[in-house]
Amino acid sequence: METDRAILRLVQSGTLADHGWRDPDGPRFTPRIVPRNPIEQLNAVRLLALDAHGRALDWINWQDAACLYAREAVAWTLGDPCMEVHGGTCRRTGERSLIALHPIVAARGRPHARALSPTPALSNPALFARDGYLCLYCGRGFGRAHLTRDHVLPVSKGGRDTWENVVAACFPCNSRKSNRTPQQADMPLLAVPYRPSWIEHLILSNRNILADQMAFLKNQLPRNARSQA
Repeated sequence: METDRAILRLVQSGTLADHGWRDPDGPRFTPRIVPRNPIEQLNAVRLLALDAHGRALDWINWQDAACLYAREAVAWTLGDPCMEVHGGTCRRTGERSLIALHPIVAARGRPHARALSPTPALSNPALFARDGYLCLYCGRGFGRAHLTRDHVLPVSKGGRDTWENVVAACFPCNSRKSNRTPQQADMPLLAVPYRPSWIEHLILSNRNILADQMAFLKNQLPRNARSQA
């Protein structure tokens, strides 16, 4: 398949999952899906990659997924095909190649080491998604550009840059809190910061999860978090 000449078609356009859910120690997260033109919508679709034993690895784009299919490196799939990739034309048969991509793809090979004990990387987009795009001091919702990463225990006082010590904060609250703890600033936190599991991280990091993918991921959540989904 010649990916530089590939033509994409979204097979199922109405299967985005409603993945607002609540972690028992964190605020409810509701995705904000911005309408896109057809090309952007296609490129925004992510397929869920698993290892051969069914452990979730990460989101992959259609190009990487198509390479797995072309190399016959796909062990098994779940869900009905969600995209079709039309590639080059076979000189011998005159037929154009077609790969139907599934929303969940398990790759052949040994279990991925990261899947055994994955740790979500701390980044501002992931942090803001964890906290539901809310300032955890005033409780107001903000866009990503108007939020900051605040260290509950300031770094200057020995605080670390870890999931358990950071929250999303708006600029005014971050400035008001300054180099103080919430207790010193009389600004109680609205939720306890926590380290999301890898499955929670996958849910939080993708605003365009398909229904089959969400059903699979929710089934992997801890029981107490699953009951709140």
